[in-house]
Amino acid sequence: MVRLRAADYHRVRWKNDGGWTTEIALRDAPGGFLWRVSIADIERDGPFSHFPGVDRILVLLEGNGIELDTDAALLQRLDRRFAQVAFPGEARIDCRLLAGPTRDFNVMTRRGAVEAAVVARPLVDSMLLHGHPGDEWLVHVHAGTVLAQRGGERLDAATGDTLRFGFEDDADNRVVLTGSGEVILVHLMPQTGHASHPTPEIRAR
Repeated sequence: MVRLRAADYHRVRWKNDGGWTTEIALRDAPGGFLWRVSIADIERDGPFSHFPGVDRILVLLEGNGIELDTDAALLQRLDRRFAQVAFPGEARIDCRLLAGPTRDFNVMTRRGAVEAAVVARPLVDSMLLHGHPGDEWLVHVHAGTVLAQRGGERLDAATGDTLRFGFEDDADNRVVLTGSGEVILVHLMPQTGHASHPTPEIRAR
């Protein structure tokens, strides 16, 4: 298990000057990333960048929300915190702010290679996460504190930090989360070697 501290994230200004991207983590591959997780601060209306062959999931974290249009049709209106939308990265997407800047959680995966499922939820008491060999989880602490335990290994994180862990075999496939606050759970599943699992395996305890 690895703790990624908020102070170490890489933050860059968009080329069109419409906002910022804070990169949390990615897995590189020849020809581009297999997956990438980031936070976007959207400051003004404008088009999204094109990512052919990539599937995207966007979750509203802060702000009054956005509307996403594609080919002159409304794709989704996100005006509720933790609301999410999924769309292909090659689609032409125009973003309109509803009332001021927003902060959004962004997960991108290479289609046919990796599938992602994203859940934003409160953490109360404890939670059990499962995975298959080759899976990876990211637990982003939106607010509060989290302690992750797997066997004798323990790792804590605070607001803004992210815990990252993977699974190598079926005997090491459980992580217990305890704490209080709000978390964004990202389950990353390779699309070779085992069946697709479109819903994160999460159990409250």
